[in-house]
Order: sequence, then structure tokens, then C-alpha cells
Amino acid sequence: MFKTPDGREIFVLDSHVHYWDASPENQTNVQGRQFIDCFYAYHTNLSPEDQLWEKAKFEKYSEEDIYRDLFVDGPDDMAIVQSTYLKEFYNNGFSSIERSTSMAERHPERFIVNGSFDPRDGEKALEYIHYMKETFDIKGVKMYTAEWNGDSKGWALNDPAAYKCFELCEKLGIKNVHVHKGPTIRPLSKDAFDVHDVDHAATDFVNLNWIIEHCGLPRLDDFCWIATQETNVYAGLAVAMPFIHSRPRYFGEVMAELLWWVGEDKLLFGSDYAIWTPQWLVEQFWDYQIPEDISAERGGVQLTDEVKEKILGLNAAKLYDIDVAQKRAQLAGVPVQIAAE
Repeated sequence: MFKTPDGREIFVLDSHVHYWDASPENQTNVQGRQFIDCFYAYHTNLSPEDQLWEKAKFEKYSEEDIYRDLFVDGPDDMAIVQSTYLKEFYNNGFSSIERSTSMAERHPERFIVNGSFDPRDGEKALEYIHYMKETFDIKGVKMYTAEWNGDSKGWALNDPAAYKCFELCEKLGIKNVHVHKGPTIRPLSKDAFDVHDVDHAATDFVNLNWIIEHCGLPRLDDFCWIATQETNVYAGLAVAMPFIHSRPRYFGEVMAELLWWVGEDKLLFGSDYAIWTPQWLVEQFWDYQIPEDISAERGGVQLTDEVKEKILGLNAAKLYDIDVAQKRAQLAGVPVQIAAE
């Protein structure tokens, strides 16, 4: 729970969290090491000094760590754990639905776990979507279009095989599609994270919500032109958030662009844990105001308390059909534990 300086309680739904295992024991090859090293570079370059982790903990943190950082020491009321498999790089996957669900089942009131699939797997991908829905009743998936699969180094949302998968998701009620469209991670291809395919998929699947993680950075301009015309496209703020510390003026430019083009109802807070922890992000975000000259160039957009409250949790709650009043009452009856069981 996050309390403002004046005592208001703000519902925080962290829409982009991971529970990964990138330990050397789980790394299949040098690419597995390169991937987590790149994540760690983002962590060290964009975090406050007092928030830095040791490399070994960053590679594989515990269930106790994630619970404490999000809900005990952190401001989150709920978190959405995203799955990213990277089977070419990690023996047991990087962040699998099975491992995350095993952790989340001990705290079902706190976690939502999303699945993932690879359309290049053909019929097996369709079978896996059925498996995830029947076994875990997922409400969302995370797409990683630059993931390697054999000789393939990436795919597009509007590939025919992908459309078959999205048709099935729509049929089964898996309506939230989170797509990594942000900075590249070594050794993945930057071009495979381009946002152009979002335009096609969002147009052709209007009953699905397309949450574009990292709001397309560094392709913010292209993303905004797409999102302003596609009413079912949302911006996930993971990766954008830490610039509030390292480059606050740049953060203001990003937020002003998103508010002017996309609107306050389609922006979702995400910490990108464990690259960053949510406490300092939420605290600094609540205190932040867009510089006046940046705001003036974009119609006077502002981060009011009401706008911040939408971004921190209310917008994501709508996408996942969460009644915030009921959830608050439930969480009041299940207070945070000192440590995970």
C-alpha cells in the first residue's frame, strides 16, 4: 500500500514484474549470460546508488525477496508477473509460468501471473495456449518478438501464425496482450522490437487489449502515432519509470508526450522488477511534476494526483476486471506477512 504525504491510500497495481532465474546454473550458453548482464547494466546505470543489488542476487532472487520488495517494504497492492521463456538461453526458461505460479499460489490475493507463447511453434503453440488457459486460467500473455527460436531471430505480431494464436486468445477470453516493444537486450535484435506491427494487430483484433511495454522506447514517436488512433493500445511505463531519477527532464518529455497523444486512461505503471524495485519509483513519481515549458508545448498536460492514481493502479485494474473497493477490503483481511512462507 502506498500512502501519500497527506495520508491518502493509493491502490498500486504493478503491471510489469518478473520472477526470473538467470543463475549460471540455468544458463544454457553465452547468450544467457549476455542477456542477464545487459539487464544488470540497466539496473546499475539507472538506479539510485542505495538501490543497487549484488550481481548474484540479481541473477536469482528468492520468493521472500520479491514478496518483501513488492508488498512489505514496497508500495504494491498487487503485481502482474510476466512470463518470458528464452528457452534458447536458459535450461529451465528465464521466467516461466510454472515457476511463477508456484510462488503466486501462496499469495493469490496479491499476484496475477500471465503466460507466454511462441507462434513459430505452430500447432504446439495453439495447444500450449489451451494448456495455459485450462491449467492457470490466464487473463493475459507476454509477447517477446525478438526471442530466438532455432534459426529464427524474431517474429512479428502480424505474422499469419501469430494471428492464429491471437484468434484463439480472443476465443478463450485471454484479452490482455503485453508486448515488449522497448530497448533491446543483448544479444537480441533491436529491429525485432520495432512497433510497426502493433498497428496491424491492434486494428485486426479490436477485442484484445494491446499493452505495449516500455511504451516503444526508443521509438516513442512511432508508438504515439499508432496508439492515438488505436483505442485498444495502451502504454506500459516499465523502463520509462527509472528515468525519473537518472534523467528527470527526459522523463517529463516522455510523460508529456504520452499524456498528450495517448491519454491518462491508457498509461500503466510497471516497475520492471527486479531490474528496479517499486518503492523509490512510486515515491518519486508521486512527487514529480512535468516541467512547465515541456507541459506548455503539449497543451498544458499535468500529472495531477488523479492522473497519477490512474497510472499507478486504476487503469490496470480495469483491464483485469479488478474491483478496487473489493480488493482493498480483501487485502485488509489478509495483511502482508513479514516474510514469504
